[in-house]
Amino acid sequence: MTKFLFTMLPANDLGLPTRMVPIARALADRGHQVAVFNPAPAPAKLIAEAGLLNLPMPSRSMPPISGDFARGSAAWDVEELFAGLYSDETFVSGATAVYLDLIRDYAPDVVVDSFDLIACLTTRILKVPLVTVLQGNFHPASHGFLWWETQRPHQLPGAAPFINKVAAEHSLPPVARCVDYMAGDLSLIVGTPETDPLPSTANVTHVGPIVWQRGNAALPDWLASLPKDKPLIWVYSGNPRYGSSPNPFDSIIVIRTVIAALGDAPVQVVLTTGHQELPEEFAVLPANFRHLAYLPGPAMAARADLMVHHGGHSSVMASLLAGTPAVIIPTSTERESNARRLTAVGAGEIVKPVNGDDGEKHIDVADFRAKVNRVVQEPGYRSCAQRMAASMRQYGGASEAADRIERFARSIAA
Repeated sequence: MTKFLFTMLPANDLGLPTRMVPIARALADRGHQVAVFNPAPAPAKLIAEAGLLNLPMPSRSMPPISGDFARGSAAWDVEELFAGLYSDETFVSGATAVYLDLIRDYAPDVVVDSFDLIACLTTRILKVPLVTVLQGNFHPASHGFLWWETQRPHQLPGAAPFINKVAAEHSLPPVARCVDYMAGDLSLIVGTPETDPLPSTANVTHVGPIVWQRGNAALPDWLASLPKDKPLIWVYSGNPRYGSSPNPFDSIIVIRTVIAALGDAPVQVVLTTGHQELPEEFAVLPANFRHLAYLPGPAMAARADLMVHHGGHSSVMASLLAGTPAVIIPTSTERESNARRLTAVGAGEIVKPVNGDDGEKHIDVADFRAKVNRVVQEPGYRSCAQRMAASMRQYGGASEAADRIERFARSIAA
């Protein structure tokens, strides 16, 4: 039996836990000792639903993050995103201390991480074997979020100066790029070479899509009774608001857009927010809308005629695995990267928002409505999505990831 600790960036949305919980659950079902660490409210609900142990916050409190979220949301690549999140030495030092307590107290044989730079740094400090589970554009060998442009601009900022100061306190050598911490002793890529391409020199294994759904999960009975003569559109916004004031990563624009464009349309809309509260401005929804905090993603994606979402990687995986096309409103460059991969295979369309002077994102509602109608009515989009679904089913997903992690754990124990 191996003792595993699963970590991930503790953001209050479901993208990372959706990919990590299925692997953690698979390893726990095989008799391993498994714990997860994500104290954010929405992920904590998903972890509890899976019956997994979610470690409490150590007695040392996590310092508040005070990042440049505008830079992070518009970042060229992961390194610039880290500059937006980790350019405060006090935060980096304090967060590292929390993770040192966490990992020392739990004493795992292996840490399995998805996109938590501080967890990866701390794991290296403590010399614990590290597995990373990433989407392609998070890996050090990636061409970045804006991969369709010619090359990365020179002299973009990074967080290495701040990370290296903390690393030096623990006798780690400096790094030129913080993203290099994302390369684990074993690196697994969620997705396929078509959805998440990396250079052949990258030492990675694609394991296919991973999307969480409880074994006995079922859709509500009322969904089955909806009339078949109107398209069913599943709108997944992710977290509408990350704070009390506008944040560049907010996805409230997704909800505002679908209400403006589809409130009187001959469609049925199911809106979910990923265990998040619906903002008060949407207290009264159009008659053809229904809101639930959460629905099982794979089942709902398969039931829908179209998905509308914010471009999160897990949402892209859910729609493609179900063979359901999508219209995406990407709320950051990372999400635009994912969205462009989906449109490149012909499985959907993008409508990009623009940043307003009020700190909110705005969108061309008429353009969005036209693209929804086009994707619903033209069968080529669904055909492309179904081709991708067939291709993705050749990969093992969470089971394959668990197999490879088990083999890695046996190799280091030998």
